[in-house]
Amino acid sequence: MTLFDAHERVHVVGVGGAGMSGVATLVAESGSAVSGCDVANSPTLTELSHRGVATAIGHSSGHVDQCEVVLWSPAISDDHPEIAAARARGVRAVSRSTLFGQLSKIAPLVGLCGTHGKTTATSMMVHVSLADGRDDGWLLGAPVLGVGSNGHWGRGDLIVEVDESFGTFREVEAAFLGVLNVEPDHLDYYGTVAQLESAFTDLIERTRGPVVVWGDDPGAVRVGDTSGHEIVTVAQVAKAPWRVSDVELARRHSSFTLTGPGESFRISLRVTGAHNVANAAVVATLARLRGIDAPVVATGLANFLGAPRRYQYRGAWRGIDVYEDYAHLPSEISVTIAATRAAGYQSVAVVFQPHRVTRTVALSDELARALTAADRVVVSDIYRAGEGNPTGVTGEVIVRALGRLGFGGRASYHERLDDVVPSLVSEIGGCDVLLFVGAGDVASVINSLPGGLE
Repeated sequence: MTLFDAHERVHVVGVGGAGMSGVATLVAESGSAVSGCDVANSPTLTELSHRGVATAIGHSSGHVDQCEVVLWSPAISDDHPEIAAARARGVRAVSRSTLFGQLSKIAPLVGLCGTHGKTTATSMMVHVSLADGRDDGWLLGAPVLGVGSNGHWGRGDLIVEVDESFGTFREVEAAFLGVLNVEPDHLDYYGTVAQLESAFTDLIERTRGPVVVWGDDPGAVRVGDTSGHEIVTVAQVAKAPWRVSDVELARRHSSFTLTGPGESFRISLRVTGAHNVANAAVVATLARLRGIDAPVVATGLANFLGAPRRYQYRGAWRGIDVYEDYAHLPSEISVTIAATRAAGYQSVAVVFQPHRVTRTVALSDELARALTAADRVVVSDIYRAGEGNPTGVTGEVIVRALGRLGFGGRASYHERLDDVVPSLVSEIGGCDVLLFVGAGDVASVINSLPGGLE
C-alpha cells in the first residue's frame, strides 16, 4: 500500500527541518515523486538530493506548479505563499498532523510520545525492531545512528516519534503507544498545562492497543489515569507491574534489570543517564507487548548508539570531556546535569542557548534554577526559531535570574556565539566536563574550540 497515488507528485515545504526531512524520505520511499524546498541550503538538502528528492533553495509559488500534493511543517503558517498558491490552484494541501493521521490508518503505528526523550526512545525502538528482523518503517526527528535516515518506508509496523508541538499528534491513532513524560511545554499553542495534558489524554484514548506509561513521571501518570484507557506502567520508584531495578550508571554507558510478570532480564545501554534508563524501560516494555522476545529486546537496546545531540559525547578539549545536548526545558536541563554528576564528573560547565522568545520569557526563572546545578554557566542570546521579539528580550534575562539565586559570579552572558569561546578559555578552568545545551545552533561553537577536540 502506498501513501499517495502513484501519479501524485508531492512537494514538501520546509524540507530542511528535522521533522520534514524524514517525511520527505518516507514519502519518496513509498513510491511518490517528491520535491522540497527550504529557505537556505544545508547538508540535509544535499542528503535528500542523494535520496532522489528534488530540492530547491528558497520559497516560490512556482514550486507547486507541477505537483498534486503539498505537505508542510506546523512551524510554517497557513498563509505561506506556496501553501496559498497550492490552494488557489486546487492542489491538495496536507498538514503534518493530517499526514500523521493518514499514516496511522495505513500501517499499525507504534508511537513514542512525551515532552522530551521521544527522539531517543523512537530510535531505540527502531533498533529493537531491526534486531527482531522486522522491516518496520520509521519517522522521527533525527537520523538513527548506525542505521540511517530519520524516515523509512517499510513493510511492517510504522515506528513514529509522536510530536505534540502545534497539535501535530491530534489525528494520530496508534496501535501501540509509549508515554515517557508530560511536562509544561508549547504553551504558546496550548495555552495552559491542562489543555496540553488533555491533548495527551485524547491521544491515549484514540490508541487501539497497549499504552505503556513511565510511572515515575507525574504528568504521564496523570494523563494515563485521566484517559480511562487500560494502562501498563513501568517504573523504578513507583509501584508498577513492570519494575526497573539495579540501575548502574557510568560515564558513557548504563545498565538495569527489567522485571515484568513472569520474567526478568538485564538491559545494557551504550549511553548513560537515568533519563535514558527510563526511555529504554518504556521501549522494552512496549516491545514485549508487541511480542518481541526479551533477549531480542536486550540486543536491540544494546545496539542503540544514542541519538544526535542527545547527550552526545563529542570528544575532549584540553582534558575536558565535551558533550552536546538538545535540552531546552528546565526539567531537561536538570536531568542532563544530574546525569553528568551521576556519571562521576565533579565540576560541570554549561554553555546554554535559550530556545524561543516565548519560552525564555515564560520560563526564565525555572531555567535559571535548573542551571544552578552546574558550577559555571555561559549563556548566549536566544535562538528565536522564527519567532518575533517585540520586547527585545535577550539571554541576559537568565543570567539576571541566576544572579538573584546567588549564582551571579559564576555566570556570564554573551550576545554573539563568536564571543563564547574566549569566555570559555578564561572562565572554565578546573572543570572536568563541558556541556553545550540547547535546541538551536549552540553546538556550532564546538568546532571553534582552540586546538580542536581530541
